[in-house]
Amino acid sequence: MENQKKIQELQLLEQNLQNLLMQKQTFQARLMENENALNELKDNKGQSYKIVGSIMIAEDNKKLEEDLGEEKKILDLRIKSIEKQENGLKEKATKLQEEVMKDMK
Repeated sequence: MENQKKIQELQLLEQNLQNLLMQKQTFQARLMENENALNELKDNKGQSYKIVGSIMIAEDNKKLEEDLGEEKKILDLRIKSIEKQENGLKEKATKLQEEVMKDMK
């Protein structure tokens, strides 16, 4: 019966890991969009626009760069945080898996 609880806990860890991976992918996609926008801004000499809700607003390039830079920092931090959680869950899952395998022998 003890082994059954460990297996259930292992399945829960796997689900949590899947959720973290989906969150990480979302943040990585947003980070790529952010970096692309920053690159476009550097090449852009004309007017830039920012989408707010369902409208586009003219915005100063420097202000947009600052905003995108801040967002990039936040996204980097979130990704690093998720990676820490991911590593912790992987370690727990590995230990639990070893215990289950040892108990089955």
